[in-house]
Amino acid sequence: MSHFTHIKTQFQNLFYLEKALNRLNIVHKKKSINPNLKTNLVILQSNADDLEFSWNGQEYELIVDISLWKESNSTKKFIDQIAQQYASEVIIGESKKTGFEPVKYQQNSDGSNTLVLERFKLG
Repeated sequence: MSHFTHIKTQFQNLFYLEKALNRLNIVHKKKSINPNLKTNLVILQSNADDLEFSWNGQEYELIVDISLWKESNSTKKFIDQIAQQYASEVIIGESKKTGFEPVKYQQNSDGSNTLVLERFKLG
């Protein structure tokens, strides 16, 4: 019997969520249920009990059956890793809108990221 858990997140932008999953090499696909609703993201698992980031009207929450969790990390660490990459993608994407460009992106051995942005002023 499946018992699905809905795990709250702060992920509100599908574009940045996808970029974060790509950076972490997490295989996923888009899933549209209804053309009027936001697109969900499905993360495929080997046991066919897939994970899903589903739009709840405010954010993409992770829907998972905890008893069938097959990822190598706990759900908390899994979400934390995605959140860290998501934040980096938001910073890069939103900074580009104001003329900044990333010149250095480094994943450090302690799990943190270093991001350096520059803006060149012409004239």
